[in-house]
Amino acid sequence: MPSRILVVDDDKSILKVLRAYLEQSGYHVLTAGDGETALHMLRHERPDLVVLDLMMPNRDGWEVTRIVRADRILAATPIIMLTARVEDTDKIVGLELGADDYITKPFNAREVVARVNALLRRTRLDQLPSAAPHVLVSGSLRLDLDQHTLAIDGRPVELTRTEFNLLTLFMENPGYTLTRDDLLEKALGYASEGMGRALDTHIRNLRRKIESDPDNPATIQTVYGVGYRMAGGVP
Repeated sequence: MPSRILVVDDDKSILKVLRAYLEQSGYHVLTAGDGETALHMLRHERPDLVVLDLMMPNRDGWEVTRIVRADRILAATPIIMLTARVEDTDKIVGLELGADDYITKPFNAREVVARVNALLRRTRLDQLPSAAPHVLVSGSLRLDLDQHTLAIDGRPVELTRTEFNLLTLFMENPGYTLTRDDLLEKALGYASEGMGRALDTHIRNLRRKIESDPDNPATIQTVYGVGYRMAGGVP
């Protein structure tokens, strides 16, 4: 069965273009023109991924993302946010609310399809069971790769899909510096120019959840001009 993509935008021309490109790529496409309709379709149609406009009537993209991430049934739905607002703060807010990716308008429809492909591929890989229980432990951190859960001193901590993938990379490579491109490619499924700020936002969000002092991180360290590394192992 083809993956089901929900495209949400109040601009009918954008819905038409994205539907055509996504259907040409083999996807089954659903559309909604406002946030309230989008939430209704999410709950009743259960799409595999949502391409979500930021500025919409009847609940904007920020509110829709917030509601989805707070819903136990819908929380894991991948979200790509579309925004005509180019300010970094708008993109950062979207990522902090739990969007997996963002694309700035005007956009190339082929890039949207490529991002959808990458995010769905990453989602499928996340859902593959391993041959045996696989748990990574570092200090107070316990990361269960099968259950996709994190516990710190036995306390469960909620992570977004991207945060989980980043932490997995760090815990699998303690002490080794991972470049920004490596982290983008392996955690988001692709590396492209201009995505560095998105990576920094994901790292900052992850630090808030696992560091005792996020402003002076001891676990995930910045290697200036190169990338990041997790403390421990080989320096």
